[in-house]
Amino acid sequence: MKYLSTRGGAERLTFEEAVLQGLAPNGGLYVPESIPTLPADWATAWQDLPFTELSFRLISLFVPPTEAEGGIPPEDLRALIEKSYASFRHEDVTPLHRVSENEYCLELWHGPTFAFKDVALQLLGHFFEYFLTRRNAKSTGAPHTLTVVGATSGDTGSAAIAGLRAKANIHVFILHPKNRVSPIQEAQMTTVLDDNVHNLAVPGTFDDCQDIVKALFSDKAFNDQHHLGAINSINWARILSQIVYYFAAYFALRRAHPTVDPSRVQIVVPTGNFGDILAGYYAKRLGLPMERLVVATNENDILQRFWATGRYEKDPAAAAGDVRATLSPAMDIQVSSNFERLLWYLAYESSPGPDKAASAGQQVAAWMQQLKATGAMAVSEAQHAMACRDFCAERVSDDETRAAILRYYRGDDKSDRKSYLIDPHTAVGFEAANRVASQHPQIILSTAHPAKFADAVVSSIAPASNENEANTFFQTQVLPKEMHGLLEKERRVTHVDIEPSEDKLAALIARTKEIIQRDGFQA
Repeated sequence: MKYLSTRGGAERLTFEEAVLQGLAPNGGLYVPESIPTLPADWATAWQDLPFTELSFRLISLFVPPTEAEGGIPPEDLRALIEKSYASFRHEDVTPLHRVSENEYCLELWHGPTFAFKDVALQLLGHFFEYFLTRRNAKSTGAPHTLTVVGATSGDTGSAAIAGLRAKANIHVFILHPKNRVSPIQEAQMTTVLDDNVHNLAVPGTFDDCQDIVKALFSDKAFNDQHHLGAINSINWARILSQIVYYFAAYFALRRAHPTVDPSRVQIVVPTGNFGDILAGYYAKRLGLPMERLVVATNENDILQRFWATGRYEKDPAAAAGDVRATLSPAMDIQVSSNFERLLWYLAYESSPGPDKAASAGQQVAAWMQQLKATGAMAVSEAQHAMACRDFCAERVSDDETRAAILRYYRGDDKSDRKSYLIDPHTAVGFEAANRVASQHPQIILSTAHPAKFADAVVSSIAPASNENEANTFFQTQVLPKEMHGLLEKERRVTHVDIEPSEDKLAALIARTKEIIQRDGFQA
């Protein structure tokens, strides 16, 4: 199994190389050369496996079993997986919760930081450590190091820090948009005081943070000097580990609903950067039966507009193309990085030439250049039809998000729906699910514990009682013990201050480089 860039080129990487490099030198994202085949008996042989063993079986399809191939020996891979999920608070890791007769919620927030990013980033942290240790065992010179750089809209940062803190030969620099993450999210990141952890507050949006990270990876001299590693979902290992919980949900639903036709099940995913739902797309390409994947977006609706029109365009109505601040900040994104991987498959499948991979790379490179130059690009009618074959999309406003949180908190005896408290991102998913509901079951992915978004949740459920009662309920019944006192802990954060400049992004990139140079391995 080799990995290639979505923007073409002759480069073919091993799994180890793709994980450590993260982003291709030409700006593309790595995808597997081919999609492996599931065992013929997977639906029965895997149906009762615990999450860790299911994870091992699926990841093994993409990771060669020998070091010579850039892979991981099976006994080592199994140990890394078991270590990664030992800290999760639920024995099923990602349990399926029945909300009503046809509504099931896949709870992805039982990891260390109460967010779905833990599923991938606990494992990615162990991958990084494993590969560096293996390389250093053979090295007689200076140790191999990794400078991990990531952008976060809130949850990726804390999950990455939890997965990488105190790890030898690794520094991690997390960029978050200043004042655009929830107080709990910010505290989870900035109260970790390990020497190898660095939080950078960027004056701007998540897209600015993401653009800085991509620019650093594209700077070959800087990358070579600092040995950059990616923790955002541009890293293929992030997507790979998330494929697993789609299979886990399938088996859990089959146990709960033995007569259901899985090919009619809709899976609804609140998504901004498109990584979480892309993992579902890979699961479907592997052969997991499902009707379609539902893209649930907030008011930053570039994905919903693409499925409506076939045109991928930054929001012309937003001020200066800026990102709208919403109740679901982890989805406050204008340009979804992982969407490029889907575009590669659309280009690949529609390519008439003999070398479909090369043609797809050329097409994606042209699309991305057009997007950068004009803020928009469009696929053909045939390619749009392919996208609509596997996906549909819904846009959910803040008012609708609040209403969904309140509605599910109240419950509904007529529909056999019991009270269920959800965070604003999950609420976007439930509202979208209601719009596309059928007589068949739906699985809605819950990406974060409601405690991470106190203001949005409390203000949404207050109409069911009053604000004081809502606050008391939240503090006594919702807030996990791990979060008590978190906001009062000591913090460490570096503010990426810049002078007023005509080219804000260039100034932010330059300042970020200075900080990494000062505080990282080159200090």
